[in-house]
Amino acid sequence: MKFAMKLVAASVMCAAAGVAMAQKGETVKIAFMDPLSGPFANVGQNQLRGWQMVAEKLNGKNPAGVKFEVVGFDNKGTPQESLNTVKAAIDQGFRYITQGNGSGAAWAILDAVNKHNERNPGKEVVYLNYAAVDPALTNAPEKDGAPGCSFWHFRLDADTSMKMEALTSFMKDQPSIKKVYLINQNYAHGQQVSKYFKDAMKRKRPDVQIVGDELHPLGQVKDFAPYVAKIKAAGADTIVTGNWGTDMTLLVKAMNDAGMKTPLYAYYAGVSGTPTALAAGKDLEVYGVSYNHSNPTGEIRQIVDEFKKKFNDDYYTYASYNGINLLAGAMAKAKSTDPVKVARAMEDLTVKSFAGDVKMRASDHQLQQTMYITKWQKVDAKNNYSVENTGYTFVPVKQMDPYVSSTPTSCQMKRPSGA
Repeated sequence: MKFAMKLVAASVMCAAAGVAMAQKGETVKIAFMDPLSGPFANVGQNQLRGWQMVAEKLNGKNPAGVKFEVVGFDNKGTPQESLNTVKAAIDQGFRYITQGNGSGAAWAILDAVNKHNERNPGKEVVYLNYAAVDPALTNAPEKDGAPGCSFWHFRLDADTSMKMEALTSFMKDQPSIKKVYLINQNYAHGQQVSKYFKDAMKRKRPDVQIVGDELHPLGQVKDFAPYVAKIKAAGADTIVTGNWGTDMTLLVKAMNDAGMKTPLYAYYAGVSGTPTALAAGKDLEVYGVSYNHSNPTGEIRQIVDEFKKKFNDDYYTYASYNGINLLAGAMAKAKSTDPVKVARAMEDLTVKSFAGDVKMRASDHQLQQTMYITKWQKVDAKNNYSVENTGYTFVPVKQMDPYVSSTPTSCQMKRPSGA
C-alpha cells in the first residue's frame, strides 16, 4: 500500500514538473513593427536589433525555457501600413506583436488586434507597446467601436504624462527656469507634451511663463532655423520638447548653427543621431527624462557593450529587456505560451529589471517603473559609456521611485471570459 502511494505521489510530481515546463523548448515568435525605411528608419533599425539581441541573450536562461525569435516588419510609421503588417504577421502565425514609434500607428495596431481577437477565439494576439506613449492607450474607454484600453495591450514605456510628472518634479526646483518655449511634433504625443507640461507647471511653478508653444509637422521639416529664430525672439531661457528621430536631430542642428546655448529639456535626446548633433554643439546643457540612462551596470551593461561592439551603435531601448523578461516570467507562471494565458499571467507580474523591480499594473496594463532625469556631459571615470562615440554621455542626476511618476488610470477594461 505504501509502495503504491509512493508511486502515485511520484507520478503526480512528474506530471506537475511536466506541466511546469510544458512550454520548454518552444519558439515564441515576436513581430516587430516600426519604420525600417523612410526618415525614421535609423531609429527603427536600431530598436529591431535591440529586441533581437536581448531575445538572443535571454534565450538560454529565461525562466520559461523558451526561445524568442524577433522578426522585423516595416510599417513605415503609418497607421495604414501598420494594418498591413498586422495582417501579414498574423497570417504568418505570429501571436505576439511589438511596436513603439508613433501613437497613430499604435492605435491602428490596437484596433486591428482587438478586432482579430474578437473574431478569432483561440488564435488571439498580444500587443507589447514599448514606446508609443499616448496616455489614452491605457485610459480611454472603448467607444463606438474605437479601441480603448485593452486587455490585449501592455505598455512597457512610461506614458507622456508619467514622464512629465517626473520631468516637472525636477524642473520646479531649478530657479533659473522662468521663460519656457515648447516645441513639439504635431500629433498626439507632441500635443500632449505641451498640455501636460502646462498643467504640471501651473501646479508646481505657477510663476513660470510659457513664451512659445509650437507644433510642427511630423517628419516633414527639413530646416528648423525659422523655429530657432522664434525661440530666440521670444526670450526663452529654457526649451522643452518631446521631439524624436530626425525632428530632434535637426532641431539641435539648427540650434548649433545659430549658436544657441539655451538649456534643453527633452524626452528623446538619446535616440539615434541626436547625440552626435548634441556633441557638435559643444557643452550644450541638456536634460532628459527616461526610464533608463547610458551607464547601467550588471547584465544590461553587458548587452549595451555587446551591442556597441557588434553594431557600432547604442542600445538605448531598454524596454525590450523588460519586455522579454515579462513575457518569459508570464509564460513560466502560466506554464504556457498561449497568449490568453500569458496575458492573464502578466497582470500584476513583478520582475527584476536594470533599475529594481518593475510591475505590470493589472488595471490598465501600464508598467510601473523607476524614472531618471539625466544630464548630457563628457564621459568620466564613473560614467564612461561614450554615446555614439562622441565622448559624451547621459548621466543620472536624479532617480525617482515608481510612485513619483505613477499616474491614476480611468481604464475600464473589457476582459475576455474567465480573465
